[in-house]
Amino acid sequence: MITVQDLMSEQLFTLTLTDTVHEAREAMLNNRIRHIPIVDKDGEFVGLVTKHDILEVSVSALAEIDNDTRDELESAIPLGEIMITDITIAYADSNLLEAAKFMLEQKHGCLPVLQDSRLIGILTEADFVKLALHLMQRLDELETGKV
Repeated sequence: MITVQDLMSEQLFTLTLTDTVHEAREAMLNNRIRHIPIVDKDGEFVGLVTKHDILEVSVSALAEIDNDTRDELESAIPLGEIMITDITIAYADSNLLEAAKFMLEQKHGCLPVLQDSRLIGILTEADFVKLALHLMQRLDELETGKV
């Protein structure tokens, strides 16, 4: 059986409850990510912030305010106030096929992966795209005899 651990991303970018919307927006832009797990001071998973969450509370670029003012406003909103806490999680030994079906059916973009209450990885749509690309390349190699 292929497990979540076989595909999950282990290089995590996390923030804390007291980090701000501005910091999350910058982290998402700089790291090209759409999901940020939120951890407490002990490193335990407590919630999730998505790009959609950030867009909902960010000041629109169409607003007639300058970037410094927007950054100041967003710096006043801690992630603990906007994070999602009712999160479906996976475990490292969870069945990958079941996780994929769940994500597709429920339209979840990611599943944080926990061991006890500690975050050890994240499974995202991008992980499945990478897997699909790898499988298509292998299939192409098999069909062309380049194995």
